[in-house]
Amino acid sequence: MNHQQIERMTPAPAPARIGQGTAVEQSRAAAEVQAAVVVAQQCPRDVQRAIAEMGQVCGNPRLAEKAFYSYPKGKTTVTGPSVFLARELARIWGNMQHGLIEMRRDDQYGESEMQAFAWDVEKNSRVSTTFIVPHKRDKRGGPEKLTELRDIYENNTNNGARRVRQAIFAVLPDWFVEDAIETCRRTLRDGGGVPLPMRIANAVARFETLGVTGEQLKTRVGRPSGRWTEHDVVELGILFQSIERREVTVEEAFPARQVTAAEITASTTAPQAATEPAAGHAPAAEWPQVAQPGSGAAR
Repeated sequence: MNHQQIERMTPAPAPARIGQGTAVEQSRAAAEVQAAVVVAQQCPRDVQRAIAEMGQVCGNPRLAEKAFYSYPKGKTTVTGPSVFLARELARIWGNMQHGLIEMRRDDQYGESEMQAFAWDVEKNSRVSTTFIVPHKRDKRGGPEKLTELRDIYENNTNNGARRVRQAIFAVLPDWFVEDAIETCRRTLRDGGGVPLPMRIANAVARFETLGVTGEQLKTRVGRPSGRWTEHDVVELGILFQSIERREVTVEEAFPARQVTAAEITASTTAPQAATEPAAGHAPAAEWPQVAQPGSGAAR
């Protein structure tokens, strides 16, 4: 173990004294927690009211569009309920607190220590997780180091949002979350009563604003737009929202087609065979020039 590793493991010294502002804030936080518990016990949640409100809110197409995330991972697509839905369900369930705290920022080592939590005050059920967020952003060419304060803040927030989502769903009842997910998916499938052909046209138009062509959409779905189903439109809508929220980039969602070794070999050998005249024929210099596809010579 080298000197830097030993230094990093040594905890920072505690402050010699606590300022008046810090002492007041500690007392205020303790009183706020105690008051939240008392209020939650005096005003317990109405489960039936929460169920009814959940059905009404998740039946709104505007919320249902933001209720899921989607991103490619290898050859599969990962999808699930978003942090937006988690926060909305926590609000509806009531008597819950959740959040993200930056406990420590280390600019020397380029990392932040974060804590995400969710707390059902009424049931006194709390889930929290502490994790390290490197000040880096993943890119195709390798991780990029972040130095701007805004980039570091956004990177910490994006990484922390996933932990907050997990904490909230860990505290909420499973049946409540599952009912909300099914209601949101049913709302997306219905499409607000808009006919499927119009929804397909709208989906293509929305992706065109991101520079995504119809051919790229066809490749991702696996069939032309004329054969898309309601499920396909729903999945594309979820993907569009994920790109809008910067959870995934357009390049990651629609990767460039990889050229195989066989295609490279075929493209390099085919022109050579065409330039070698057969016995008794004129030299290649005397052959008529033929425009290659995509060369611009043929109009």
